[in-house]
Amino acid sequence: MRQKSYDNSPTLYIVPTPIGNLDDITLRTINVLKEAEVIFCEDTRVTKQLLNHLNITKKLISNHMHNEFVIKEKVVEYLNEGKTVALVSDRGTPGISDPGVVAVKEAILNNYNVICLPGANAFVPALVMSGFDTDHFMFYGFLNSKSSKQKEELEQIKNFEYPIIFYEAPHRLKNTLLNIQSVFGNRKISLAREISKLHEEIIRDNIDNVISIVDTLKGEFVIIVEGCEKKDINYSKIDVLEHIKMYINDGLSEKDAIKKVAKDRNVNKNEIYMKYHKG
Repeated sequence: MRQKSYDNSPTLYIVPTPIGNLDDITLRTINVLKEAEVIFCEDTRVTKQLLNHLNITKKLISNHMHNEFVIKEKVVEYLNEGKTVALVSDRGTPGISDPGVVAVKEAILNNYNVICLPGANAFVPALVMSGFDTDHFMFYGFLNSKSSKQKEELEQIKNFEYPIIFYEAPHRLKNTLLNIQSVFGNRKISLAREISKLHEEIIRDNIDNVISIVDTLKGEFVIIVEGCEKKDINYSKIDVLEHIKMYINDGLSEKDAIKKVAKDRNVNKNEIYMKYHKG
């Protein structure tokens, strides 16, 4: 499907909303909310507060994680009627650790335009303020809520060389940090809380020191963990297939991953190739 975003056909607008300070909203966002004939939102009460602040009155339909596979049909119904549809989450950009992806996929399957407006999210300011390298990074979002599953996920990404970004709720923060410490070791982290709100704070320290004060912290959190330094990786303890998979998961092609593994292990790439295809 080839989409031209300004061809006046029915469009689903993905609309970021402020994550804290209500002034963090663009003029374009306000105009789209005014022009939309219906707004699908995570919690109608939260969205109504924002619309009241902007003196906007619109029809609101709830679209949350428990009903979005049903509501997607309603989104397409409105598009079929030629109406402009907006989709918001409570805070930030829909689809980024929030509902929204299901509606986007359904609109695309039905050949409707989807336009995502630039706007508020938590992880970009948290990353920039962290002091870590921003050229390359991984946005992971929320880890599994079960501790054992968390550790499995962390094991899969612990050798990533660049900063890794997680979201976490306040009641799970300490356990998540303990699991990161257990799997990653005592790396440097940046912990951002209450971004764009009155009590915004950034804590930059080793994870051991952050864990010692975590019980005093409140709010919504973005955790950024420094990447694994190459010198800390003992490749002899990593299975060859897992080693290759690690680089493929980082975005390398199979061919480039095999080359990189051969270089890491100081062996001929043909040897790695044979092991991989026998594997």
